[in-house]
Amino acid sequence: MQKIKEIFLVSPFLVFFLVHSEQIGVGVLGYQRVIAKFAGYDSWLSVIIAAIFVHILIWMIYYVLDNGGGDIVTIHKTLFGGMLGNIFNLALVLYFLLWSITVLRTYIEVVQVWMFPTLKTWTIAVVFLILTYYVVSAGFRTVAGVCFLGVVIPLGLILLLIYPLEYTHFSNLLPVFDERMKDYFTASKNMMLSYLGFETLLVFYPYIKNAKKSQKFAHHANIFSFMMYLLVTLFSFAFFSQEQLARNIWATLSMVKIVQVSFVERFDFVFVSMWCLVILPNIALAIWCSSRVAKLMLNIRQHVTLIVLLCIVLLACIFLDTRFKINMLNNYTNIIGFYLAISYIPFLFVMTFIKKKIKQKRTNNGQTSSST
Repeated sequence: MQKIKEIFLVSPFLVFFLVHSEQIGVGVLGYQRVIAKFAGYDSWLSVIIAAIFVHILIWMIYYVLDNGGGDIVTIHKTLFGGMLGNIFNLALVLYFLLWSITVLRTYIEVVQVWMFPTLKTWTIAVVFLILTYYVVSAGFRTVAGVCFLGVVIPLGLILLLIYPLEYTHFSNLLPVFDERMKDYFTASKNMMLSYLGFETLLVFYPYIKNAKKSQKFAHHANIFSFMMYLLVTLFSFAFFSQEQLARNIWATLSMVKIVQVSFVERFDFVFVSMWCLVILPNIALAIWCSSRVAKLMLNIRQHVTLIVLLCIVLLACIFLDTRFKINMLNNYTNIIGFYLAISYIPFLFVMTFIKKKIKQKRTNNGQTSSST
């Protein structure tokens, strides 16, 4: 693993903000319709199932990194050799690039639908990408700082859920356990897109001081994300009928829309505007991960890979100009992210476990031979 100077490292507790900032993003604005499609009002159980699964995957990630040297690029080359290892590295670059495109283009669509229908896609994309360039080029500590602010500043928005309480009917949630197990797991699979982002741990792990001690903060972040998703899910199901939920693309925004205060007529405009503080850390950390892996793989300056990746994101956002294309993008990202989670991470875990056991066996055999 490449030795990182201590001046560039961040404290272990910041892992909480790094992981949570990636898990709470554009998905929280409209995931309810997707999961309710399969398990109805019982879909809140899928939020729990997906969260438990993510806890297991986080534990696997730490096992791989703790026992593999801490650098995912090196781990790939050690486990699979130079050529195959670089294929895995390239897959990570493309995955985080796809993730950033999905988050940015989906948020731009929200802005265009709810606030500025005639606003060109490229104008919003350029503003976000300039900010992303400024943050990422300043180094990982700046990225971590933006993730911290992206969690703390918009946290008060959760209080807006108090307003729809008088219109909620929690009897909608009854009866419980009224669906098939297959439906629960299908809903959980679709819920995974909202929980994705924790896999950035694979890349920024070397930048954490006493990285092995940071695992509890990663789990705490997932618990906090789970609590927020569960709260929003329960309020949404109590607020909407199943027919309304099936037709509502952004259920969370529709609930916020009923908030009225004396000085703001449309509070959903304020919500969408402030949500950019949540979206920017999503994009910045994903682009940083993608550009860092590309830098280590190609042995070139990260500044160069950063510019190339940002240009690709801009072109992709311009090309994705219809609701059908954006919906397909989200579906493909969900599928790729889900199978990355259930196959790639456990596969790395098994390979690292086998390698560790072989190494221990050779060490024991060597000690036995020397003692005789």
